[in-house]
Amino acid sequence: MYTVKIRNHIMIAHSLKREAFGPAQNLHGATYIIDVTFSKATLDENNIVIDIGHAHQVLEQIVNDLNYQNLDEHPELKNELTTTEFLAAYIHGKIKDKVKDRFDGKIGVTLGESHVAWASYYD
Repeated sequence: MYTVKIRNHIMIAHSLKREAFGPAQNLHGATYIIDVTFSKATLDENNIVIDIGHAHQVLEQIVNDLNYQNLDEHPELKNELTTTEFLAAYIHGKIKDKVKDRFDGKIGVTLGESHVAWASYYD
């Protein structure tokens, strides 16, 4: 299996309005490291998994839409419980949609919420 991994980060605000989240029910900030892994069993005709420059551009577009936003007010997310797991899946879906014409392998998205906690979504 071949893989390409890229990284970026976002700084967001949100609240998790359920009792299970204790003090995180209140509005708070979070900084996430975003790792995206593209995997394929074979290389394409250019001997690559995906064009790394294109992958970075796609992730940058998604980051620009979320960075420094209050997700409680974001048009696509304001009615969602934006847990780290949910955000990993959300970012995954956005990436998958944007690369579908250039990439036909597996995608994994991991959000690092701190140096001791991560959540991921893989297809």
